[in-house]
Amino acid sequence: MSQSITFESEIKVLLKTGKVLLGSKRTIKALKMGKLKGVIVASTLRGDIKSDIMRYASLAGIPVVEYKGSGWELGTIMGKPFLVSAVGVEELGDSQIMKLANG
Repeated sequence: MSQSITFESEIKVLLKTGKVLLGSKRTIKALKMGKLKGVIVASTLRGDIKSDIMRYASLAGIPVVEYKGSGWELGTIMGKPFLVSAVGVEELGDSQIMKLANG
């Protein structure tokens, strides 16, 4: 699928040129402090955590991109050998990944 390819290529650009933090706890904390430009969540993120992230992002006007795969797949795309359920984007760099956000 072209969106998946676009997502993967934009993640790679984000990792090379931007600044991210991994994990739902760190992402929620940074959202509360207004330090993020965007959030990426895996589709398998636990419901209560996902609703917290969506609520804080909505209040701050921060876009959220939902990755259609699992946290394990998101971790693999990010080059990590572990599950990544949420990614806070502190700096976009040259990436245009937030254009994939559905508002």
